[in-house]
Amino acid sequence: MIGLASVLDLSRFQFAMTTIFHFFYVPLSIGTALAVAIMETIYVRTKKPLYQRMAKFWGKIFLLSFAVGVVTGIIQEFQFGMNWSNYSRFMGDIFGAPLAIEALLAFFMESTFIGVWMFTWDRFKPAVHVIFIWLTWLGSTLSAIWILAANSFMQHPTGFEINTQTGHVRLTNFMAVVGNPQLWVEFPHVIFAAVMTGGMVVLGMSAFGLLRKNHREFFTKSAKVGAWLALVGSLLTIGAGDMQTRYIINDQPMKFAATEGIYEDTSSPAPWQPVALIDTKDKKVKASIEIPYLLSILSYHSTTGSVKGMNTINKELHAKYDKKFGKDMNYYVPVKTLFWSFRFMALAGVLSALLAFCALIWSRVKKDTLGDKRWFLWILGICTYLPFVGTTGGWLITELGRYPWVVYGLQTIADAVSPTVTAGQLWFTNIVYLLLFCVLGGVMVFYSRRTLHHGPEEPTASEQKPASAQQHAGEAYQA
Repeated sequence: MIGLASVLDLSRFQFAMTTIFHFFYVPLSIGTALAVAIMETIYVRTKKPLYQRMAKFWGKIFLLSFAVGVVTGIIQEFQFGMNWSNYSRFMGDIFGAPLAIEALLAFFMESTFIGVWMFTWDRFKPAVHVIFIWLTWLGSTLSAIWILAANSFMQHPTGFEINTQTGHVRLTNFMAVVGNPQLWVEFPHVIFAAVMTGGMVVLGMSAFGLLRKNHREFFTKSAKVGAWLALVGSLLTIGAGDMQTRYIINDQPMKFAATEGIYEDTSSPAPWQPVALIDTKDKKVKASIEIPYLLSILSYHSTTGSVKGMNTINKELHAKYDKKFGKDMNYYVPVKTLFWSFRFMALAGVLSALLAFCALIWSRVKKDTLGDKRWFLWILGICTYLPFVGTTGGWLITELGRYPWVVYGLQTIADAVSPTVTAGQLWFTNIVYLLLFCVLGGVMVFYSRRTLHHGPEEPTASEQKPASAQQHAGEAYQA
């Protein structure tokens, strides 16, 4: 059984499993932190206790996602030393600076203000207390910047030189790493996707709350906040994704051609293939549905323009890198995975926008019918998981799309793996990590469901009195 998979394959599977599971919670914690910050801000401005209860309730979901994200993030970082030691030695000088800043500044700031926010509800005035959750969200956003700065170097190396003695990369211009153009098309896409994720989770869980017919006002208001975040986040994610896609057309053309399933150079204007039957063995598309002009419009915002195919790009990469690395490499990426990942990612964004828009229409103040549409509430509840499909698809495109490189043009994946790790060790740790992630995921779902079923805090006496007076006034008017 151990001989069925190589050390490289097992190392790649372990890192992919860990990173995908970790990346469930990164956008979730960023997005829910923003939702909680907005709810508490509304409370500060309106003085309505309902919004304070909303902030406390959804804060529990944020704290759960943050805790699981920290645990999985630590496991992910251990793998750099265990399974990818050659990569760590090669990239240590570049990775060290942004990751040190992330840990010492951003993560420290985030974790500190989380604690302050949790335990000081009765110690500070609301206008002061709300600052803590905004600083928490800012810390998580800054943390994402520094992590993505390191990842962007792997996609588009800049600000470095090769150490002639060790053969490793050496940082020469820190500002070039921070100003990497890849970073500033990748970062908006990730952050806006996090906003969409937080919004859809709040919206979907609120829908489950409304299905139980308890705390209707609470979950309707929560659904509106979630719907606004999901709508704005999904639209901005689509816009940022368009910007990033247009960037990789020139920077990583093989990745782009794979997401569109293009083996041969297209004509101008280029048609778009929403679905296709791809033959990776013969390097061709057997059958597809084509929409004229659309690929040129999506790629160049023009009705003209052709796109290079993977066969042409493969020849160019052979001419550029084979002599440098002294071996004949395969530059074809996992085409089917990228092709369908792109479509699932795009579909998740579009569906999130449509669902959020419908939820806003049906949760208007004067004609609130959202809680009465049980069929739609079930759809919203199920689609709580929709943004995780989109973010996973985006991660697969970003990481698998630069194959065979771990650092584009500088180090291959095969050269990055640890030389001393064995297949037996990797089988054991893969099984342990899989079981651990199942437990952590189960704990997250269990406690989130338990929190939802327990419901929000009961209104205080001061909060109930105005509602009671308003109810009596309505009854008197009707009489």
